[in-house]
Amino acid sequence: MSATTTTPQRAVGAERAPGTRRTLEKGPSGWLAVPALAFFMLFAILPLLGVLFLSFTRWDGLGEIKLDGLSSWNTVLADPVTGNALLVTAKIMFFSFIVQAPISLLLGVFTAASQKYRAALAVLYFVPLLLSSAAVAIAFKALLDPNFGLGPGLGLPILAQDWLGNSDLVLFVVVFVIAWQFVPFHTLIYQGGVRQIPASLYEAAQIDGAGRVQQFFNITLPQLKYTMITSSTLMVVGSLAYFDLVFVLTAGGPGYSTRLLPLHMYLTGFKANDMGAASALGVILVVIGLALAVFLQRLGGKNRNASQLEGA
Repeated sequence: MSATTTTPQRAVGAERAPGTRRTLEKGPSGWLAVPALAFFMLFAILPLLGVLFLSFTRWDGLGEIKLDGLSSWNTVLADPVTGNALLVTAKIMFFSFIVQAPISLLLGVFTAASQKYRAALAVLYFVPLLLSSAAVAIAFKALLDPNFGLGPGLGLPILAQDWLGNSDLVLFVVVFVIAWQFVPFHTLIYQGGVRQIPASLYEAAQIDGAGRVQQFFNITLPQLKYTMITSSTLMVVGSLAYFDLVFVLTAGGPGYSTRLLPLHMYLTGFKANDMGAASALGVILVVIGLALAVFLQRLGGKNRNASQLEGA
């Protein structure tokens, strides 16, 4: 008779030995984040701390840095130009958002749909993304010139007015130029979001007799919840960084009509040579941006990675 030896096998899904688990947990994967963290500390955290330190000093950018306590902060907070800059920034933020958001959403849904000329239209929409803000500002400044711009060239008096020299019109011109440049970017975001929506939802809606409008409000918009929050965050926080476009287009004028906060910070530091006050303005700018970003991200809830299909 021959004896049969049975070798016990570990059940599928059984836990690894404690020593093996500890070895895996102590692997080198955590060290892979060190270069990114070092880069972030070197080029983000340390400069921010430096700006915070300079906000308590008096410095003209060339001479000796002297500690000055809260003098720079008192100067900035008591300056009416700072209040005006905050108001102008809020106006540009608000109007650019209400213009860009609906247009970007509708264009994103349109370009994501199956249509004959979708590729050609998508290329046309995204041309402004290839241009820098300075180039866009120079182009529109030439087009809006009351003497040699588009209006006089076409013989249209309504377009031949001083758009950039009229304090009642210039803010809306700035908002229009901002929308012209950045709507394609947000259109691309919404286009990607729409393409991630399962086609089965629309097929089921069609079977139930839902039209395009009903599908848009009951399927597309709910499924784009987190996409809208991401796009809105970029729009709102991005409005704090329109320095180059506004500087080239209007230089903050006429008067203080378009002197938004980042431009006010630049002019305070490099025109008035007051780096302490400019640093204080920079800290205010960062705090506002962080507060807005955190607020908008909290609108998405705790688990932004959860699927809308699961009721998140």
